[in-house]
Amino acid sequence: MQTTEKNFDAVVLEKFRVDENFDEPIINQVLRIAIYNELQAYETYTKVIEKFGETQPFVNIIEAEKRHYLALSHLLEKYNVPLPLNDYSNNIQIPNTRQECFELGVASEIENIAMYDNLLLYTNGYSDIQDVLFKLQAASYNNHLEAFRQAVQQSYTQKESPSLHAAQEQLNEFQEMASKISSGDISQQEVMKLLNSANFSFIGGALLGAVSGAIMNEMFKSKPTQENEKNPQEEIKS
Repeated sequence: MQTTEKNFDAVVLEKFRVDENFDEPIINQVLRIAIYNELQAYETYTKVIEKFGETQPFVNIIEAEKRHYLALSHLLEKYNVPLPLNDYSNNIQIPNTRQECFELGVASEIENIAMYDNLLLYTNGYSDIQDVLFKLQAASYNNHLEAFRQAVQQSYTQKESPSLHAAQEQLNEFQEMASKISSGDISQQEVMKLLNSANFSFIGGALLGAVSGAIMNEMFKSKPTQENEKNPQEEIKS
């Protein structure tokens, strides 16, 4: 999947956000951005494994990324949207330690969740695309992010980091808020308390995407599913 060619919409793809002023149909942008991001995750996690060996959770998650790519590629084929070129393989720098790789995984999944928040804004009228994006976002929020978060925690078992401890408390507080938002049991005062927190800088603006990600996941859980239906668009938990 390596290539030396250049994507015609590289700027849009690299931002992972739809550009309404770009001369390309919106739904094409949605699909190309989504699969381009999954390619980035796949290539990054592959490089980590090449450098550090069969390291969890990268081994499990990279298999999930393959399924994500497959589900999206079927949609691109259905809507006659050209696949973006995979120009990541030779342009990815991997951190020097496993611990930093775990932290990179957390950041990557947070960005992935925020990306799907943006893309889903443009999927009205495309229920099949919307369903797949919901499922992929839910996988990142419920499975991948949690797996990397736990890996970061475990990497500090022998050496406690005050900054990480503070950040973890902030992440736990955020996750509790996401749960409240999903159930509608939260006040505006509580929201402002978290957003004004000094430690929120660790999470970064992208983590705000996980709030609506939690809501979307609840919506997905409530949607009826067809029994015995098997297709490559179904997300299989990592």
